[in-house]
Amino acid sequence: MKLDARNITMRFAGLTALDDVSMSIERSEIVGLIGPNGSGKTTLLNVISGVLTPTGGMVSVDGHAWTSSSPRRVARLGVRRTFQNVRLFDEMTALETVEVPGAALGGQLSRRVVALDALEQLRLVEHRDRIADQLPYGLQRRLEIARAIAGEPRFLLLDEPTAGLNDSESDALVDMILAIRDRHSCGVVLIDHDLRVIMSACSRIIVLNEGTVISEGNPHHVRSDPAVVKAYLG
Repeated sequence: MKLDARNITMRFAGLTALDDVSMSIERSEIVGLIGPNGSGKTTLLNVISGVLTPTGGMVSVDGHAWTSSSPRRVARLGVRRTFQNVRLFDEMTALETVEVPGAALGGQLSRRVVALDALEQLRLVEHRDRIADQLPYGLQRRLEIARAIAGEPRFLLLDEPTAGLNDSESDALVDMILAIRDRHSCGVVLIDHDLRVIMSACSRIIVLNEGTVISEGNPHHVRSDPAVVKAYLG
């Protein structure tokens, strides 16, 4: 099973945010997506997850292809995501927050059972009854991932999950992401500006600059690519 984004172009009022970008990811693979601010990383996740309809190109998962879709339909295909900025529901507990996807997407298992399992995977069960937006920032980051994996994710799109975390918090979160990948055999696309995180977690890295792919390969190849050094690593 594979997630494919082919020849994606995204224009906003004359500005080209993505220009003929292609990316594929297999289940159980963790792919890093890096590049300078404004290079198109989040825009690509928005297209894949159905938030944006591309100007050109197509996305497909397991034979289901679309150019325009809704986030709910994409989520039903097993594509789940987090956002660059934490987005939690006011006045909901951590448990209630993670139960929301079950209510929206349906499913055979109890929403409560699924939510508790997701909280367990992110080591948050002891915080289940706390108000979500009152949790410490690092736990809010974990809670967003717990909400994204409620059920059976096939592909997980993570937009800067370690932003604002210290090194030990980042390392712990990477361990959890690896465990989630192993348990669910899900593919992971990981955007992060912490190259230590990217290099340790990802078997393959795609580099965007000004809306185009300038390099792709294993961490060693990408780190030594002159185009990447010039555009991003400095």
